[in-house]
Amino acid sequence: MSRVGKEPVTIPAGIEVSVDGTEIVAKKGNLEKRLETHGRVGVEIEDKQVKLTRVGDSKESSAFWGTYRSLLNNIFIGLDKGFSKSLEINGVGYRAQVNGKTLELQLGFSHPINFEIPEGIDIKVEKNIITVSGTDKQQVGQVAAVIRGYRPPEPYKGKGVKYTDEVIIRKAGKAAGK
Repeated sequence: MSRVGKEPVTIPAGIEVSVDGTEIVAKKGNLEKRLETHGRVGVEIEDKQVKLTRVGDSKESSAFWGTYRSLLNNIFIGLDKGFSKSLEINGVGYRAQVNGKTLELQLGFSHPINFEIPEGIDIKVEKNIITVSGTDKQQVGQVAAVIRGYRPPEPYKGKGVKYTDEVIIRKAGKAAGK
C-alpha cells in the first residue's frame, strides 16, 4: 500500500483545479498544467484538497497511486512557487552569459557552447553561478543536467560545472617519486 498516495494534496491559494475525464487540469492565471492519469487512479476534489484513490488491488496500481500523487503535488508547487537549480562554474576562463534565448558557455573548449533555452525555463547568470528556474520540476532538472554535462567537474582541480550543493571528492595528484 502506498504511503505517499494516502496523503491528500492540498490545493494552494490562487490555483484552480478541475477534472476532465481522466485528466487533471491545474490553472494559475494564464499558466495551465495537465496531468493525464490514463484511468489508473480515481480523482476526487473536496474542500481545497485532491484525493487520489487506487483502481484495483494490484501492486502496479499502488505504484501509480503514489506516483500520480507526487506528480500532482509537484505541479501545485511549480505553479505556486516554482523550482530552481543552481550550478557553479569553476575554472580559469570558464564563464557564461545569456544572450536572448541562448546561454553561451565558455568551458575551455576551442569554441563557445550555445545552449538554446527551452520554453518555460528561465536562466540567470551572476558571476560564476547559473540559476535555472521554471514551473516543471522534471524540465528544470533536465536542463541543469544537460548544462552540467557539457563539462562535468574533474576530481583533481575541481574544474567544470557542478551543482552548488554538490561536493567534489578530490584525488591526490602524482606523488613525487622515491
